[in-house]
Amino acid sequence: MKIMKFGGTSVGTPERMKSVVNLINQGEKVIVVLSAMSGTTNALIEIAGMLVSGNNASALNRIEALRARYHDVINELYSTQEYRNEALKMADEHFNYISSFVNGTFSRSMEKSIIAEGELLSTNLFSLLLQEMKIKSELIPALNFMRIDKYGEPDLYYITENLNRELAKYPDTDIFVTQGFICRNSFGETDNLKRGGSDYTASLAGAAIGASEIEIWTDINGFHNNDPRYVDNTFPVRQLSFDEAAELAYFGAKILHPSTINPAREKNIPVRLKNTMDPADPGTIISRDYELKDYKAVAAKDGITAIRIRSDRMLMAYGFLRKVFEIFESYRTPIDMITTSEVSVALTIDNTLYLKEIEKELSELGHVEIEENQSIICIVGDFRTERTGSAPEIFEALDTVPLKMIAYGGSPYSISLLIDTKDKVKSLKLLNQHLFPEIYGN
Repeated sequence: MKIMKFGGTSVGTPERMKSVVNLINQGEKVIVVLSAMSGTTNALIEIAGMLVSGNNASALNRIEALRARYHDVINELYSTQEYRNEALKMADEHFNYISSFVNGTFSRSMEKSIIAEGELLSTNLFSLLLQEMKIKSELIPALNFMRIDKYGEPDLYYITENLNRELAKYPDTDIFVTQGFICRNSFGETDNLKRGGSDYTASLAGAAIGASEIEIWTDINGFHNNDPRYVDNTFPVRQLSFDEAAELAYFGAKILHPSTINPAREKNIPVRLKNTMDPADPGTIISRDYELKDYKAVAAKDGITAIRIRSDRMLMAYGFLRKVFEIFESYRTPIDMITTSEVSVALTIDNTLYLKEIEKELSELGHVEIEENQSIICIVGDFRTERTGSAPEIFEALDTVPLKMIAYGGSPYSISLLIDTKDKVKSLKLLNQHLFPEIYGN
């Protein structure tokens, strides 16, 4: 059995939803993981924000506008009036549920229940479409098996036990449909795996059943060697190792949720990235295999804050770094990059929720400097330390860009650089020209 996950753009219109039917109905046993239709999650977040602020009239108008959009989709999606009526009834039940919050007390804790409606709507619409087309399938609710613990981490034992229990109810079924993104928390409340979490759902489900492959279907032909939103002349990277893909996803490649790789890597399940609009394209395959090349791809991550701690107490001392790390651990704030000298430590974070508290505690260890509006650029390739000749091209390319930090040697497959965010696009373009000269005819 394999996992096939389809993102919001892949199910964003009736035409695309019908094309997904053709992709999944190939005589294989599959679990189909669906995101909300494109634009829906953003709309639901807006509605929840209006309700929190007490702007109930605007919230109701937004709800009715979204309801009208879904009515239009339904009228186009189904070919028989019987299924149109059933789908309209189903959709109205969901929108009436959302509307019920308008007349009551609404708190931020209720927001996730509203946001979950996007995935519930898309999977119900898709399941009804399969029924109308006489394709045998079962809708298995993600809320029955997908759960996170008190720290927001997936409970893989619970997921494995309950997903396999759901599948065992239908031994003669080949196609199963479920929701991405949504889950329950340790209190049994509706929760989610954060934005982009449908990829994570697919990987967790794949690990739970020992899938033969996890397919992530989007609107681009796999990982590109650079960010096509900012850089012209990018191209798909056909093969990546788990480690390489994890680096790229974590440091900004938008095609894949950063947490997706680990469950697949632990179970050695290949992950394939495909394009719904161009299914014949081979996309990108991610596995344990390495195809060593000087440079494979570049990604950038914004929203980075640099923190520098200078203290004479570091000189010839031990235990100083432990004290620094314990502060970040106490506030559950991960560190992205770190460099040290004899008297200073420089590091970066992307979660500033407890920045003031962290700064206060670090100031007891030494002088603290904080610099916001930074970006990390990650270059993936062959950076084995016994080799020479790879890194110089990077620094030649960025000769005119101030480099704030350099992380090299921690991984044989990547090098990371910290720059001002205002220099990001310029840096990506320069790296594309210098590291991949073949696409420019050089």
